[in-house]
Amino acid sequence: QVQLVESGGGLVQAGGSLRLSCAASGSIFSINAMAWYRQAPGKQRELVAAITSGGSTNYADSVKGRFTISRGNAKNTVYLQMNSLKPEDTAVYYCNVVCRPYSDPRYLEVWGQGTLVTVSS
Repeated sequence: QVQLVESGGGLVQAGGSLRLSCAASGSIFSINAMAWYRQAPGKQRELVAAITSGGSTNYADSVKGRFTISRGNAKNTVYLQMNSLKPEDTAVYYCNVVCRPYSDPRYLEVWGQGTLVTVSS
């Protein structure tokens, strides 16, 4: 079974920075892609940033130039560096991993429990 553990959320003033971390654990054969999504109150969950196993990245227009997604050296960890934060970035941020466990030939989508980011004006 694959599990994701997120950390790094919190309260920050507008213009500040936060770094989110997500570590995948379990019997993982390979990871295809890792991503961060967010869901603000009353809104649908949306993709914030994604990174493939080859290192290609994709960002939501609203965070381009401010957020950076990266993977750790162990490749089972993903980070989201968030700079120049705005009140509209306030949301629960979820880690998402597409991976193949040793026990299953299929790629599965796994979600973290979410971490709250609050940006005050």
